[in-house]
Amino acid sequence: MASHVEVGLKNKVLLVEDDESNREMLTRRLQHRGYHVVTAVDGMDALERALAEEPSLILMDMSLPVLDGLAATRQLKSTPLLRNIPVIALTAHSGLEDRDRARQAGCDDYDTKPIEFDRLERKMEELLRLAATRSG
Repeated sequence: MASHVEVGLKNKVLLVEDDESNREMLTRRLQHRGYHVVTAVDGMDALERALAEEPSLILMDMSLPVLDGLAATRQLKSTPLLRNIPVIALTAHSGLEDRDRARQAGCDDYDTKPIEFDRLERKMEELLRLAATRSG
């Protein structure tokens, strides 16, 4: 099984987060684990960055300005070039209906804020492994 850094070095993560302090904290933690991090601050920015950067995985805040995370994920998953990129929804809302909405929009997994980094990273690694086996 690959270590955190081995998995991370091969993977570019698009972090979509409008809150600057959350974005900076997660970026630092992900970079520390060896991930290449690209950021976006709203849903439209996320779509543009995903097309330009072709990330291995997307961490998508659900409460975003301009275009919310649900709408952005629906657009990502309807774009042939982007549809196979795993998306993890990040939200402060922990209800089952929120989780269901994220899944229906096309999110592959779901994590609640405040972020418990080790739990999030386990989810990321699992989705990256699944994506690698599908494409390899």
